[in-house]
Amino acid sequence: MRISRLLPALLAAVFIVTLPVPAPAQFSIGVGVTVGVPPPPIPVYTIPVAPSPNYMYTPGYWGWGGAGYYWVPGVWVAAPAVGQYWTPGYWGSYGGAYRWNAGYWGPRVGFYGGINYGFGYFGAGFVGGTWAGGGFRYNTAVWPVNRTYIHNTYYNKTIINNYYNHSRVSYNGGHGGISARPTNAERSAYAARRYGPTPEQVTHARYAGQDRTTYAKVNGGHPPVTTTTHVYSASNHPANYGSVHGTTVTHYNGTTHTTTHYNGTMNAQSHPSGHPNQNNGDQGHKPPKH
Repeated sequence: MRISRLLPALLAAVFIVTLPVPAPAQFSIGVGVTVGVPPPPIPVYTIPVAPSPNYMYTPGYWGWGGAGYYWVPGVWVAAPAVGQYWTPGYWGSYGGAYRWNAGYWGPRVGFYGGINYGFGYFGAGFVGGTWAGGGFRYNTAVWPVNRTYIHNTYYNKTIINNYYNHSRVSYNGGHGGISARPTNAERSAYAARRYGPTPEQVTHARYAGQDRTTYAKVNGGHPPVTTTTHVYSASNHPANYGSVHGTTVTHYNGTTHTTTHYNGTMNAQSHPSGHPNQNNGDQGHKPPKH
């Protein structure tokens, strides 16, 4: 069907309205999914200041929903326990397809595909700060902070040069992908006791998937919102969040059923206790609260 070239703005508006609203991404909440095409590059963006002590920045990433890849904005989240670091998830090429490897919390940062997510995660390791004396010390060369509330800081820009790979490629392996492989230390980090995304991270990804403008088909790989200070939730919707009826939702424990959204809010559903870890369907144990 031909659309007049004189109506590009109308076309964009109609496309955004008519794009099917997908079910929340499975992989972003601990359940693996395989896709035939690689995700778009990581967008270039800046981040807001850390809002409170012991909050950690979890980088944005490309999720997968019923309308393709969509951007889950990076966000500050409270660490689930003292001493826990976030290892971001990543897309990896397997047999010509691309599979999501879910992120996790643990005492050390593991392998995240060599992806340069920025903000302390420059392809290997982590340089955004360190836990010391029961609190998190922020490296302000990497993570900006609200100095009214956060005083436990230091500045070290030198270490960034040891990790930064200058790439915006968002997947490992395959044609054009990052060729990094896990080191023994990164394998050890994965083998250690670890915990999957927190409920707040799960909810954040779910609500991001209900905003049509986050989809690469709409934004051309340039999401209008790349990062947020606070997680998306029932009281903090994305700007273009819409009501959906009869949407199939895959929850972080891998079960699938139908739920109904009314005016952008979602009916409460029961969830099992514990967080998923990176193994598909495995259940972790809740770490102690700090």
